[in-house]
Amino acid sequence: MAKFELKLPKMGESVAEATITSWLKDVGDTIELDEAVLEIATDKVDSEVPSEVDGILIEKFFNENDVVQVGQTIGVIQTDGDDNDNSDEDFELPSNEYPQDEESVVEYVNKSIAEAQETVAPLASSEDRFYSPLVKNIAKEEGVSQQELDNIVGSGVDNRVTKNDILNYIQNKGGQTEVTPPKIEAPVLETIQQEKPKSTPTPVIVSGEDEIIEMTRMGKLIAHHMVESVQTSAHVQSFIEADVTKIWNWRNKVKDAFQKREGENLTFTPIFMEAVAKALREFPMMNISLQGDTIVKKKNINLGMAASLADGNLIVPVIKNADQLNLVGMTKQVNDLANRARANQLKPDDIQGGTYTVTNVGTFGSLMGTPIISQPQVGILALGAIRKVPAVIETPEGDFIGIRYRMFLSHSYDHRVVNGALGGMFVKAVKDYLEAWDSNREI
Repeated sequence: MAKFELKLPKMGESVAEATITSWLKDVGDTIELDEAVLEIATDKVDSEVPSEVDGILIEKFFNENDVVQVGQTIGVIQTDGDDNDNSDEDFELPSNEYPQDEESVVEYVNKSIAEAQETVAPLASSEDRFYSPLVKNIAKEEGVSQQELDNIVGSGVDNRVTKNDILNYIQNKGGQTEVTPPKIEAPVLETIQQEKPKSTPTPVIVSGEDEIIEMTRMGKLIAHHMVESVQTSAHVQSFIEADVTKIWNWRNKVKDAFQKREGENLTFTPIFMEAVAKALREFPMMNISLQGDTIVKKKNINLGMAASLADGNLIVPVIKNADQLNLVGMTKQVNDLANRARANQLKPDDIQGGTYTVTNVGTFGSLMGTPIISQPQVGILALGAIRKVPAVIETPEGDFIGIRYRMFLSHSYDHRVVNGALGGMFVKAVKDYLEAWDSNREI
């Protein structure tokens, strides 16, 4: 019998760890090739870990809600093959690399145990805070002290410090001069702490008829990210109304033929995404991120597309290099991501790397909205419902009243780096692209 180590697979360049949400198999259960063994979760995506072999699960190294690093062994599966990988020859090492006398051997073993404990043990914290081995090793290599670690604001579950948190801290620290804080006597510190106003949440009064509902894991993460974004970015909004009559009539004219030829439903979303991608190419300073006191100008235009889930939560898959897609390619990308989001089949890479986000509040009948920016982006566009309204039509012969299809575009942007002029010109560019639609366009 052979033993196969089930490891946490790589889930994208920026994903270093995941939380085990549930085991689908117990010790002793038979597992088939590609059958899901357990469910894991990153910041937003829930996914399954399949087995690479047929066999029987004989050991589990982690429990539910444990955080596991990419590449760590999470279980062992017994297979029917020969256990060639565990032969004695694989573990035979040259004897001259190790001490031969008894006293030296004991000293060597004790030293090895101490080094192993230092490498894998969770970092102790003066604030009872957990640090993963990855974070601990980075801190050790970069000379980050325990006090510095305790002061880093974590973005992970339960405010845990993630790999990105400590890397950002180290990068920002590089340009700062370390200043030794002055010592404050205990009585003075006590006085300052007493004078500091305390923020206490308003108590919720619950009656016997009220229903208590536990927030889902994703709901908690979304709530945390939304509050963090409002506290980080100076949100302001610009609103503009666009006439999309040409688009409405053109889509009605070509959607049936498009469906037969491509096997895809042509919605308004890819059309709007195309216009946003063009506007970002025209105004590249909307396609940025703010990192400390520096601006990161993104080369690629990766559009986040907010999609609602069956449980009421929201997820934002990303269309990579959206400005390089034609309308057919954009339609297929939009439909594929939307369908996989609803079926809970998105991969971690599908929601990584967004540089700007679009959300369609008009799906629920809203005319406009004030969406919250997805960090670390600096802008998000809300698409309002398309309405048939009377409007003034300007012609060379004079002005007339006609029935038009119109919608509001609501642009939220970070006023720390995007001023009103840039925010307003960008959303106007989207409007101009939509209103200049070619009614004879072939697709």
